[in-house]
Amino acid sequence: MCSVCGCGQARIAGHEHDHEHHHEHEHHHEHGHEHDHHHSHDAHHHHDHEQGAPRTLIIHHHYHHQGDVHHHYHGVRAPRSHEGHEQPHEHRHDHPHDHHHDHAHSHDHGHSHAHPHDHSHDHDHHHDHDHDHDHDHDHDHDHQQGDLHYGKGEAGLSVPGMGQRQLIAIEMDVLAKNNALAAHNREHFTAADQLVLNLVSSPGSGKTTLLCETLRQLADKRPCAVIEGDQQTSADADRIRATGVPAVQINTGKGCHLDAKMVHDACHQLPANQGGILFIENVGNLVCPASFDLGEKYKVAILSVTEGEEKPLKYPDMFAAAQLMVINKIDLLPYVSFDVARCIENAKRINPYIQVIQVSATTGEGMDAWLNWLASA
Repeated sequence: MCSVCGCGQARIAGHEHDHEHHHEHEHHHEHGHEHDHHHSHDAHHHHDHEQGAPRTLIIHHHYHHQGDVHHHYHGVRAPRSHEGHEQPHEHRHDHPHDHHHDHAHSHDHGHSHAHPHDHSHDHDHHHDHDHDHDHDHDHDHDHQQGDLHYGKGEAGLSVPGMGQRQLIAIEMDVLAKNNALAAHNREHFTAADQLVLNLVSSPGSGKTTLLCETLRQLADKRPCAVIEGDQQTSADADRIRATGVPAVQINTGKGCHLDAKMVHDACHQLPANQGGILFIENVGNLVCPASFDLGEKYKVAILSVTEGEEKPLKYPDMFAAAQLMVINKIDLLPYVSFDVARCIENAKRINPYIQVIQVSATTGEGMDAWLNWLASA
């Protein structure tokens, strides 16, 4: 699960606000250090410390008939230790005797020092320093390029500053709330006799193209509706609407997946779809959407032949959660190095029960098998 991603700012596109959200954040860091060595010390240090407010979460829901809903989560960052430092330093040194010094200063600090040393002194005495430093460093490093595994703990991930039990507790809390909403969605879908599919894939797998072609072929057979998920823009929802099918765009902002609450809000913007199919096109991501139940009947993982046959092994959670794998863009097989049999074998290693369909939304090859699967699902 994405315990540390930016998930949490979602907007269902198309709804206009009649109010304003105004946030101003100023962060000013100024570290000025001047060292003027004429010898006589005056040091002035000024620190402004501003403790941030405790982390809060504000949720706004706005509903509008046939408009799109904005769903905002506003999070305020945790306190910072130091905000706005101004540290002018002046150092003056006055010496009643004459010296001639050559200074070589090497400072390795988190800030930068400029030391102009211009000392012209006459000595009546002479210092002769003979420094003979013999440093012999023999470092015999045997660098073995071992792999790093951060997902072997109980939580399945690693976050700096957080223990495995804390991560598990956070994940259980988040998923429990999401699952309760997903169960509510599922009851609604069952009552409407809707087939609800959660389409998941990497970005660029061709799922929107496949979906548009599917909608065209189902136009006179079964009512359909679509929920589109992307971080920004309504480009995909516009493509869906061009087919004549109602669609709602959810913009997740920094979020990398849809959740059950977003889907619930979007459903209120769609017309009744009794006995139809609701396609939920999730954000392009093979990681986080695997963990979040939206209330769908099936997850459908779409994998294009341009991605490589090892994808099911690299992203096992998604293919373990999917009931169907659609191998898309098979019209490109003559031009890419992709082993279809190996890909299916890899998927079956992760999920022995996963079904597989090969299609090309561009040429139409395999579309009958896909439409038959939808009819029987």
